[in-house]
Amino acid sequence: MNGINAKTITTHLRKLEEHAIIERKVYAEVPPRVEYSLTERGKALLPVLGAMSEWSKKNPLLKMTDSEANGKTEI
Repeated sequence: MNGINAKTITTHLRKLEEHAIIERKVYAEVPPRVEYSLTERGKALLPVLGAMSEWSKKNPLLKMTDSEANGKTEI
């Protein structure tokens, strides 16, 4: 993934694991290998994520100014 560092990815993966959305399997190999997979709880999110994906395709984001993107909308 471009534009995201390993620490950020690790932090998010750990949160997903804490919430039982993914599970992590570590293989005792050299070099070390880790695989992630969805739990049943994570799989239950697939219809929701699919619906959000479809919605986003039909409703592209509007171009925002920098101040709007930072939560500082002006009236």
